[in-house]
Amino acid sequence: MAASNRRAAPPRARRATRRPTSEGGKRRFWDYPRSGYTGLHRWLPSWRVLLGTFIGGVFLVLGAGVAAFALVQPPDELDEVSFETTTVYFAGAEPGTPGPVMGQFAEQKREIVDYATLPDHIGKAVAAGEDKTFFSNRGISITGMARAFINNVQGKPTQGGSTLTQQYVERYYQNTTTDYLGKAKEAILAIKISQKESKEQIMGRYLNTIYFGRDSYGIQAASQSYFGKPAAELSVSEAALLAAVIPSPNNWDPANSPEKAQQRWGIVLDSMVDSGWLTAADRAAQVFPTTIEYARGETYRGPNGYLLKMVEDELLATKLWREDELRTRGLEIITTIDPEVQEAAKVSVEELRAGALSDGATPNERMRVSVVSVDPATGGIVSLYGGPDYLADSRNTATFDLIQAGSTFKPFTLVAGLEKGIGLGTAYDGRSPQRFDAWGGGEVDVRNFGNQDFGRIDLAAATADSVNTVYAQLNLEVGPQSTAEVAKKAGITTEPTLEPSNVLGADAVHPLDMAGAYATFAAQGVHRAPHIVQTVLNTDGSVAYTPDTTGNQAFRPEVMADATYAMTQVVERGSAERNVKPLGRPIAGKTGTSSENKSAWFVGYVPQLATAVSLSQLADDDRSLVTITPWGGVREVTGGSYPSALWASYMEKVFAQPEYAEVQEFPARANVGRKPTATATATPTETAAPEPTEEAPTEVQVPGGLVGRTEADASGAVLAANLVPSVTSERSTSVPAGRVIRAEPGEGATVGVGSTVTIVVSSGPPPQPTPQPTQTQQPQQPQPQPTETAGAGQQGPGNQGG
Repeated sequence: MAASNRRAAPPRARRATRRPTSEGGKRRFWDYPRSGYTGLHRWLPSWRVLLGTFIGGVFLVLGAGVAAFALVQPPDELDEVSFETTTVYFAGAEPGTPGPVMGQFAEQKREIVDYATLPDHIGKAVAAGEDKTFFSNRGISITGMARAFINNVQGKPTQGGSTLTQQYVERYYQNTTTDYLGKAKEAILAIKISQKESKEQIMGRYLNTIYFGRDSYGIQAASQSYFGKPAAELSVSEAALLAAVIPSPNNWDPANSPEKAQQRWGIVLDSMVDSGWLTAADRAAQVFPTTIEYARGETYRGPNGYLLKMVEDELLATKLWREDELRTRGLEIITTIDPEVQEAAKVSVEELRAGALSDGATPNERMRVSVVSVDPATGGIVSLYGGPDYLADSRNTATFDLIQAGSTFKPFTLVAGLEKGIGLGTAYDGRSPQRFDAWGGGEVDVRNFGNQDFGRIDLAAATADSVNTVYAQLNLEVGPQSTAEVAKKAGITTEPTLEPSNVLGADAVHPLDMAGAYATFAAQGVHRAPHIVQTVLNTDGSVAYTPDTTGNQAFRPEVMADATYAMTQVVERGSAERNVKPLGRPIAGKTGTSSENKSAWFVGYVPQLATAVSLSQLADDDRSLVTITPWGGVREVTGGSYPSALWASYMEKVFAQPEYAEVQEFPARANVGRKPTATATATPTETAAPEPTEEAPTEVQVPGGLVGRTEADASGAVLAANLVPSVTSERSTSVPAGRVIRAEPGEGATVGVGSTVTIVVSSGPPPQPTPQPTQTQQPQQPQPQPTETAGAGQQGPGNQGG
């Protein structure tokens, strides 16, 4: 019976769950697997362990969060948030004022605008589209972040849970963040930024930073790109559209997807109503706005690309800015380029290429053209045509190309002679060909164009007719070194050779240098370096840079006066007469043609402007030059043909502009070194200075032997006698065309020094009364209506190399 009172034994499983403790009854510090248990219980942690682990984990996470919040500090703003677009302008009507926009330099197209200047509805429209709780939240949205996390974990399309403040932190302080650790840091920064910065400051910086599409960063640039107006003028409807495109600017741009854009626009407006920022009535009255056509930015496209590259290079050369700074400082760069004159250059070149200056025929497509004008008073480049498209060919014909100068180099030798007292009346042997001991060892023929003989001719006439043999003698007399020194002082930046042939333009030069050198002549000897930047303004309107336009007196004014007079004869009766003289104002200049007609020039000036026009032609290898292919009935392209015709066509448009319309006279001829030398020799001979008691003659005789001579020869003889020739023409049946009929006053008459002698030149017999003139008469008939074709086709006498 006693045994019946015993408790029933527990089931076998329960009896087996516990075992004796370890030896000595001591428990282990980390009792796992659990001692005293067998089976599954041995491996299951106790509720105490679970609770302790959970509480410890919570405290650990909280501690890490507190530590992270304490340690994470707002970094400095990203450099690019302050990037602003630098704008380049044409010259304005007044010095230092901007004209039309030429182009822009930008890393990011942005213009910073003060949020306080913007209408209230812009910020509210953006908040309605991006974060309706922006004006009330503390920088983050827990529900939004949780919703985005769950959505992403479930493998659904990626969803953002960032508030507007978090977007601002990402773009203003961090750059893009994609991982969870980065998002956590972003959230902490958003909270801290919300405590540190006002909502207005955050919204303003956000609006100046965010990308709106159309290469536009910030609300101001976006407003211009979408609506062509500043952001301060945006309407509610326009602001709503810009807010609508923020999440996906390229996809929701109305130009790409008008339906999606309008749908998003409506959502933003409805959200503004829900937030109490827009009444239902005002919402109903909104009309979807019309955007302007998007002109995709190609900064260097077209002819202006050459100008913009010159601006960039010139400013980098000052060492005041780095290349990246030019694109991010928001500078205003005002150039010296006159937009009307630049357009005239562009149009004139296009007319030449289209055949408007010929009989309709067009030049070889590989022909290269440059037109460049420089203001003598400042050195500013007023216009420059360097090619049709910089992106197609970045080689600027005016600054990169090196082409032989031809006879446009002769004025440098003339100036060298004038500086040494060799006056315009000094006469030389103008026969052709000739050899000189110091020229190729006496074994090289120096020839005039067409091998024409000119007899004894003075420097003024030799300049008009570009007589090579006369200038060869002059260069031997003054020395090639003197010619090279004058060229460099005038503005040639390439190194001239020191060979006697440098007078004939064997050296290759840049067209811009030639325009600058002749601008020195026009400025009466004051050299100013050509430049394209007029002034640079900082974003606050202060002046950051202006070039030095003081200049230096490179040559004496009286030397310039005589050199200019000689070059006016090129236009009045020389190789540029047919094309340039009809412009009807005092113009000085020089034609130039290189050997084998690989280049052809006309460089000319009026007191207000110096202009160089050059033609050349690339070989198929795209590197070397070849003979310019003639066109339009011209046997060969010389300086007196198309270059002078293009110069005249262009300058006719320029003279129509008010600032260049005034006809200005050159200074009077100064007669430097008035007494002519007795002979011309290869080596200058020292001559004794006149005795103080000798007096210069006040009267001279009209030279004899003028009748029957050529116009140039007779004019040279009159100039050599210290008289001024004036040429007229009349019909004659007895005297051949181009020969002198008589002089007035007559030969041998005594007149005062500097008096005018009229040289009457035959223009041939009167036209026969037949319905159709013969072919031999036709070339000597004056054109009833001067045309560009006739001008271009005229082959001026002696214009080889000139």
